[in-house]
Amino acid sequence: MKDFFRRNGIWVVVAALLLTAALSLGSALFPNLTSPLSNVIGIVASPFQKATTSFTGWVESLYDYAFRYQELQSKVEELELQISEMNKDNREAEDAVAENARLRKLLKLAEKHTDFTYEAARVTGATSTSWESTITLSKGSSSGIEKNDTVITETGYLVGVVAELGSNWCTVITLVDPDISMGALVYRTGDNAILEGDLTLMVDGACKLSYLDSKSQLISGDEVLTSGKGGVYPSGLVVGYVSDVKTTPSGTERYAVVKPAIALDNLVEVFVIKDFDITD
Repeated sequence: MKDFFRRNGIWVVVAALLLTAALSLGSALFPNLTSPLSNVIGIVASPFQKATTSFTGWVESLYDYAFRYQELQSKVEELELQISEMNKDNREAEDAVAENARLRKLLKLAEKHTDFTYEAARVTGATSTSWESTITLSKGSSSGIEKNDTVITETGYLVGVVAELGSNWCTVITLVDPDISMGALVYRTGDNAILEGDLTLMVDGACKLSYLDSKSQLISGDEVLTSGKGGVYPSGLVVGYVSDVKTTPSGTERYAVVKPAIALDNLVEVFVIKDFDITD
């Protein structure tokens, strides 16, 4: 018997379904038909009718679930797209605010130094090793940039000096590079000195003021500016701030450790001063 149902089970189910359909049709066409045979057939077919009804309900619920899932999935994708667009709008708004602030600072610099001729350039690379500190810019000789041109930020803070260049690029040694050397002064005291890079201090992102007067009274926090002595570099540019005053190992000379006013490793855009009025 088991083998029979295993081999013919599907046909038994099909036959039962057809019988159920036939009985339902007969009941509809001959509602007054009553006989022992019809009663027996009704009892036999009843479980199959219930199974058919349950199966139909299950199929309907499965279809309803699939339809609702697709609808929810569509809404989720729509919301994700809206969030992405909102994030893009927020980024653009933040960039616009930052650009507006940068332009305001540049306007103040232009008002303060009306004699400066600028060339904006993007920072395309940076090198910081135990013997050099440089950045590479996106502009060069084709933009009127020359060797020894001074490089600053939009706030007028000193970045460094152009050391090498090509037609569409240039390399700038920063103010902590050992090769940097220019006249400087302490704003509070008026003391003149030479701003120099130092291999030891470069590791800590600092430079130094050398040839200080033996009677100078520098303190931590004193602002250091470019002096413009010699006419090679503009005067009045902010270099940084004194962090310490020390004496050389020989004890014959005092120098001040200077921390730059800017973070040299966070530069994105700078300005090359191509021309300025020389003031002695």
